[in-house]
Amino acid sequence: MDAQIALLLAQDGLVNGAVYALMALALVLVFSVTRVIFIPQGEFVAFGALSLALMQGGKVPPTLWLLLVLAAAVLVVEAWRWKRGVAVDWNSALLWAVAFPLAACALLLLWRPAGLAAQALSTLVLITPLGPLLYRLAYRPMAQATVLSLLIVSVALHGVLVGLGLLFFGAEGSRTPAFSEARFELGGLQVTGQSLVVIVVTLALVILMFQFFGRSMVGKALRATAMNRVGARLMGVPTELSGDISFALAALIGAVSGLLIAPITTIYYDTGFLIGLKGFVAAIVGGLASYPLALAGALLVGQLESFSSFWASAYKEVLVFTLIIPVLWWRSLKSRHVEDEE
Repeated sequence: MDAQIALLLAQDGLVNGAVYALMALALVLVFSVTRVIFIPQGEFVAFGALSLALMQGGKVPPTLWLLLVLAAAVLVVEAWRWKRGVAVDWNSALLWAVAFPLAACALLLLWRPAGLAAQALSTLVLITPLGPLLYRLAYRPMAQATVLSLLIVSVALHGVLVGLGLLFFGAEGSRTPAFSEARFELGGLQVTGQSLVVIVVTLALVILMFQFFGRSMVGKALRATAMNRVGARLMGVPTELSGDISFALAALIGAVSGLLIAPITTIYYDTGFLIGLKGFVAAIVGGLASYPLALAGALLVGQLESFSSFWASAYKEVLVFTLIIPVLWWRSLKSRHVEDEE
């Protein structure tokens, strides 16, 4: 290995690490607010990328029909809860189950976006409401369950979504056009415009997330829920709405990640699972609680994967996932067991 190859590998690791950073942020957000280890996070990546690819081919992505079915199911469940005398926040229910699906239908069936930017925007409108709808159907009825029970639900939901992905998109992979075709040469190193788009968008999302949690009332409510769910509820924070928002942000981040990597690599219906697992490794480095440590862990995972592909390409996945062992061992020595608050 010479300096040129090392720079190429470092660049590739930085781009991959940026995507894993987005995955890690979404996983930490969902877990801290709802205690859900959200294994299907990667499916938002695959669904977003493949939905955009179908739009590029002039087709209506079947993800739209999934959105409509989930929206109808949520409305039925909310109406049943309301009939039983349970207080229902119809504003949020109508937002996720009516407003967003209608907007997606208008965009995909009536407007039929033609440009890449318009199609990317339509993909975000299509994928983002899937998060809160899945939360309301699969997780909210078990909000008081143990973390292990919620993990089992996540595994089952992952299997269902992967099967639906195969049904919707088939076994063939797809790629989408790059958002930038520019190429630059920096010190003899070729840098593509799409790589810069990935890094810039990731930085922008990270900054926006920190600003959101630090300055907005909704962000502070999410932080309060993450710190102490019972205390937040006593102070008037609607914890169920916090779950909606956290899952919506996770779906949005997943869809953005899919749009960013689809021009770089071929995306298959099950590609998101591996990407989500690597984001999970980064999130574990942050203890599923620290956003800065999760970002650092994502960059570490990206660099480890990149250089492992040069030294031992057949074992690069093994080396990446082996990283979780010393992290868990170190955390087991540094932490002490406490009983759950609820």
